Amino acid sequence: MVDELGVAVVGFGWMGRVHTQAYARLPHHYPQSPRPRLITVAEEVPGRAEEAAERFGFATATRDWREVAADPRVRAVSITAPNFLHREIGVAMAEAGKHIWIEKPVGLTAEDARAVADAVAKAGVQGAVGFNYRNAPAVEAARDLIASGELGTVTHVRIRLFSDYAAHPDGALTWRYERARGGSGVLGDLASHGADLARFLLGAITSLTADTAVFVPERARPTGATAGHARASGGEPGPVENEDYVSCLLRFASGARGVLEACRVSVGEQNNYGFEVHGTRGAVFWDFRRMNELAVSRGSTYQDQPVSTVYVGPGAGEFAAFQPGAAHAMGYDDLKVIEAYRFVRSVAEGVPYGATLGDAVASAAVLDAMTRSAQRGSWVDVGSG
Repeated sequence: MVDELGVAVVGFGWMGRVHTQAYARLPHHYPQSPRPRLITVAEEVPGRAEEAAERFGFATATRDWREVAADPRVRAVSITAPNFLHREIGVAMAEAGKHIWIEKPVGLTAEDARAVADAVAKAGVQGAVGFNYRNAPAVEAARDLIASGELGTVTHVRIRLFSDYAAHPDGALTWRYERARGGSGVLGDLASHGADLARFLLGAITSLTADTAVFVPERARPTGATAGHARASGGEPGPVENEDYVSCLLRFASGARGVLEACRVSVGEQNNYGFEVHGTRGAVFWDFRRMNELAVSRGSTYQDQPVSTVYVGPGAGEFAAFQPGAAHAMGYDDLKVIEAYRFVRSVAEGVPYGATLGDAVASAAVLDAMTRSAQRGSWVDVGSG
């Protein structure tokens, strides 16, 4: 492995900070990993890049991401800018020979994701994608359990992603709510994770039917720069152009069926993400809010078969890099450290680890199919993106 890797972060909202902190923690959890060196941070909001450089130790700061593409010190780039910039920045960085770790969704459509994937493949660089929930050791343990056949033949799955981050009526009308800059609303923000988890656990999705809705149709425009899910009141009102909610029925190549539901305006729900996978002999359940646990039913009694709580430990996924024994807690930021490790390992070894641009294209194809289905009111084939 290489000893040091010059990295940059483009876009320094909350997710840019998460990526930066993940790089900083790599030596603590993976001492044999290449050591990222924070070269530069790019952020167009005045003063934000300079503040990030001072706080986190980047060597330089800029408002123009193009300077990152031209910087020979930078070998790898985290792209955590708004969705509408992902395609342009991703393609440019790949063409400049930079390895990229890019947040989901990769652009606004499957076409955008494909353009970035093609640029990465043509340049011969590595491309990682921020599907962090698949990195949870319990999720990886669930996937192994499904693959082992202990649950029998998988019959159906239910995946939920409910949150209240956009529930407040004073939530600012940022780029996230605009079709041209935010893309497909809760589809790209939350359902993209659901599509990835569905594929990660059960394989290819072949067809689906979806319904979408906007429940908060109007918001106030912010009067200044925003980060995260800021509130605004008194500004000029404007329409919410993309979806607050989606429900979807799925058909898998395996013959399994599924339900995927996501909502960003669910009052009373804070990051209620999880899945329930049922097979002919058992079932497995996961709740992100109890990230290190699985509920598992297996055996041969079928009816009235009990469900047991399993606390994952060092034998599951990357758990051992963080905690010494089962039932010690891991958290969200740990999942991004795992993601960072797999990214820099991919760069060092020239072999992809973790979620790739191919996974991003496949997830985006599912989201595009949801949009088509909701418009037509019918079942549609997913395709390959």
